[in-house]
Amino acid sequence: MSDLEIMQSDWLARIDAAADLPALETERVAALGKQGAITQLLKTLGGMTPDERQAQGPRIHALREKVAEALSARRAVLEAAQLESKLATETLDMTLPVSTGPQGSVHPVSQVMDELAEIFADLGFSVANGPEIEDQWYNFTALNMPESHPARAMHDTFYLTAPEGEEAKVLRTHTSPVQVRTMTSQKPPIRIIAPGRTYRSDSDATHTPMFHQVEGLVIDRGIHMGHLKWTLETFLKAFFERDDIVLRLRPSYFPFTEPSAEVDVGYTVQNGRRVLGGSEGWMELLGSGMVHPRVIAACGLDPDEYQGFAFGCGIDRLAMLKYGMDDLRAFFDGDLRWLRHYGFASLAIPTLSGGVGA
Repeated sequence: MSDLEIMQSDWLARIDAAADLPALETERVAALGKQGAITQLLKTLGGMTPDERQAQGPRIHALREKVAEALSARRAVLEAAQLESKLATETLDMTLPVSTGPQGSVHPVSQVMDELAEIFADLGFSVANGPEIEDQWYNFTALNMPESHPARAMHDTFYLTAPEGEEAKVLRTHTSPVQVRTMTSQKPPIRIIAPGRTYRSDSDATHTPMFHQVEGLVIDRGIHMGHLKWTLETFLKAFFERDDIVLRLRPSYFPFTEPSAEVDVGYTVQNGRRVLGGSEGWMELLGSGMVHPRVIAACGLDPDEYQGFAFGCGIDRLAMLKYGMDDLRAFFDGDLRWLRHYGFASLAIPTLSGGVGA
């Protein structure tokens, strides 16, 4: 019996032995939480060779699905037993006010982050994190933005007050500094995504001062634009769960990529709404390009030996497009009615086989 089979048997036994719902939730967190044993196992896929990943990936995903199914089945049994016990012993005083008790659900942004991690883990990417209060070298200079660059302007960037004689730190304006930190701390090949909060001085129906962004980075030998386009097509087809996703790359300019491309996605109009898929029209969705040789050199790598691509997109916008939301500001209003409508159940775990929106 293999290690994964032993692990599966152990978790199924632990789940079956859970005596009540709190005990079951403890087992769920231990197995599938952000620091859970199976979640940590999934994160190892990014460090495997292609052959190892091809062999181990399906087995690890199958383990996760088996555990999730066992959790769902055991929860149904425990909830039914709990209800039966209440019906047998509980009396209801119709004169008392009704209390709904504690309520909660998974925020759509958190759900989309889980979906992104699930998709890119299957493509061999790992998740990288970095500080939200960032040095200007990581946020600007290493990304080929000199001091005269307009992106450093006060009306775009939140600068923090610095002690006399020290350079002011900033609230990161993108998650690109995570790419720089990864390239300066790890040797290629590198395949990461960097999701997280970012900050810019902007606020309207489609912009907020704080928003969520995901960026991807690949650094290796022989990387070209074809790898970038295939990666984006594969990601978007899996995320939107449609095979008719069509991409159009338009030449653009970003200081940290050369050449750079804006990525448009084809859409169709259904019931008066734009739905991604098809090619009735085009919608700009994300920015991308080949990592600029200056950025590679600034991170201590040889741009004549290593090449790479990068891309970035707003997580909040991905959620809006997939789940039919109209106003970005509602993500941060804290309105329980909105969250009850768009939120996800805690066990709505995204899987590639069941659909990442399942």
